[in-house]
Order: sequence, then structure tokens, then C-alpha cells
Amino acid sequence: MNVPRHIAVIMDGNGRWARKRGLPRTAGHRAGTDATRRIVRACGELGIEYLTIYTFSAENWERPRKEVTFLMGLFVEMIQREINELNKNNVRLHAIGDIGKLPAPTRKELEKGIESTARNTGLNLILAISYGGRAEIVRAAKLFARDAAANPSLLDSLNEERFSSYLYTKDFPDPELIVRTGGDVRISNFLIWQVAYAELHVTDVLWPDFDRDALVKAIEDFNGRERRFGKVVEQQ
Repeated sequence: MNVPRHIAVIMDGNGRWARKRGLPRTAGHRAGTDATRRIVRACGELGIEYLTIYTFSAENWERPRKEVTFLMGLFVEMIQREINELNKNNVRLHAIGDIGKLPAPTRKELEKGIESTARNTGLNLILAISYGGRAEIVRAAKLFARDAAANPSLLDSLNEERFSSYLYTKDFPDPELIVRTGGDVRISNFLIWQVAYAELHVTDVLWPDFDRDALVKAIEDFNGRERRFGKVVEQQ
């Protein structure tokens, strides 16, 4: 089976999973961490090089304070619990987003995890946390404007490749496949520059129930599509 080099996942459905079982939303979020562990392991086994997970959006800060506090603590707990497994499986951890907005304990644990796995050479696990696609583009525009103010000749050389070098994802290839769980058909402000030519696979499976079989189904769907990048079949 051919696999995409980079898969990005919009995890959705934790709350609905919990509600269906008469459980609090926090139980859904905790169950979602088990799905994350399964998918990270499966991606590594399948030979996928990059996996980006939409962990916490910029808009998620607007959720009830109690839920946000729980999620920040859950991130700490998950990194502490999983760091040995990440190292054992040669997974390198990265993070993209406005990391400075994270509470100090969460940010510190995330930075420790990134440093601890920095020499690993297998799957690159990218956590999009406190992340918004539009905010990323605005940030990149400001960074370029600052450089152009110091060196006006940069304006004439601005193209898509140069602009991409100002994004959080400058060190990663664009995702080829976006997987969204939970059934909603939208991007939700996720990697909106980078997904220009990505294939979108939407499944009704809620994130806590997402497993290796569901991932393989998404990859098989991806392999069944023609990726023409604006060309016609005869030009491939």
C-alpha cells in the first residue's frame, strides 16, 4: 500500500462520543488520547513520515474555562505518559501554533518533550496547539514585512515558496491527506495555506473510536484518487 508522506488529522467528536455514553466531555477528551496513541503508532508502522494533529485550535480558548483547564492538564499528562514510547518508537515531537499562550506548565512540558525527542529520526509528530490557519498567515505576513522593511529588494522576490518559509510549517512538506473525524465537512481554520492540494477524507467515526483500520481506509481512499494538480490526465 502506498502511503502519503504527510497526513494531517482534524480530531473531532470527543464531546459527542461522551454524550452518547452519558459521560462528561472530559471523558471524551481522555478517550481521545487513546486514539491519538493508536494512530501515532500506526503511522510509524506504516512508514508515514509526518503526522500533524489538530490538538487545540486558537478558537478553543473560547470554550468554558473549566474545560480549557482540563485540556491543558491533559496535554501535560499525555506528554509525560507517552514520552518514553515516543522515544522507543523513534518519534520526533514538534509543535506549531501560538505556543506562548499556553499555561507555563503545559508549555514547559511540551518543550521538554520536543527536546527529549529531537534526535529521533522516524515519524515526525506535529501537534497543532493554540493554532489557527489565518493567524499563521497574518504572522507570516508580519515577519516578511519586517524583513522587507530592512531589505526592500525582498518585495520583488516574494513568491509562494518564500512566503511559505515564514510559516510555522516551513520545515515540513505540505500534507497530502487531511482526515477529519466526526462527519463535519469543513477545514476549521486548519493549515489553510498548506492544504491547497491536499485530499480530504471525512469519516463519521468519532475520534475516540478512530483506529488503524479507519486510518488504512482513509489511505486506500487517498490512493484511489487522481492527483492532477490542475493538469489533465494526459499530462501526468
